Amino acid sequence: MSFRDRTLFAGVDIGGTTTQVVVCAEDLTVLDRSEVATPAADGGRAMIGAALGALAPLLERTPGRLAGCGVGAAGVVDAATGRILVASDSFTGWAGFAVTDAVEEALGVPAFLDNDVNAFLYGEVSGGAVRGESDVLGMTLGTGVGGALWTGGALFAGPHGAAGEIGHIPGFGDLLCSCGGRGHLETLASGRSIGARYAERTGRRLTAREVAQAAGHGDQDALAVYDAAAAGIAQAIVMTAGVVDITTVVVGGGVSRAWSLLEPLILSSLAADPPVSGHPVRLVKAALASDAVPVGAAARARRELMVKAGV
Repeated sequence: MSFRDRTLFAGVDIGGTTTQVVVCAEDLTVLDRSEVATPAADGGRAMIGAALGALAPLLERTPGRLAGCGVGAAGVVDAATGRILVASDSFTGWAGFAVTDAVEEALGVPAFLDNDVNAFLYGEVSGGAVRGESDVLGMTLGTGVGGALWTGGALFAGPHGAAGEIGHIPGFGDLLCSCGGRGHLETLASGRSIGARYAERTGRRLTAREVAQAAGHGDQDALAVYDAAAAGIAQAIVMTAGVVDITTVVVGGGVSRAWSLLEPLILSSLAADPPVSGHPVRLVKAALASDAVPVGAAARARRELMVKAGV
């Protein structure tokens, strides 16, 4: 088979700041990638236009036949209809936008929409740190905290699309969350919150990465902030394990770059309060880095088309 006959899948990750696109081979090997600023203030049509504009040159220079396109997007999505249901105030004209209709109209191939954390987990199970695992909790620690569940070899989104969203369940103190609730894991473990908790203790404004660097140099306030974040993450893992008996956890997002600091703190908390099953937690860092969401979106498209074809 020549390169011109091979099957390609496209993956798109539309974030609040940047949009990343990839073109993958059938085995999900990334053949080409690109990144562009997300015009989040200009509406859904502009955001999809930016993504398709970044994707077009990749398709032009990658021989093959595009079979489908997956999109991972921030916010609450309706995967069945391909629409954004709820978006943060970082986006204008995004809630209600028909993403898959716009992509299918432009590319002429089937398109599929997922929440970005679901797509992240698709990516890591399909070709990342938990490849081939049947039961996994995925966590992303970025500007916010996201979660997703993979059970019995498939994504479990739940009847309302919110299964696994451990970032926004209460029980982690009484701090006000960005969503308006209180005591959510996001108030401790997101990048934004790590910076805010450190500022509350010291009066100094640092990013999560800078707080991690300070902790590495022995700053006790920075260590305390990361210890609280790790304890919250461990508590969320134990809660999930108690409800759905999943003890394999893959962690990604910008905060996970401080893995050498975060991992031992999480494991220490888990050792003090393990899952009720007594089964040890397998905790791993995501392997695909910034490719996880777009590759996962492409994996979702591949999976859906294989099911449709009866493969």
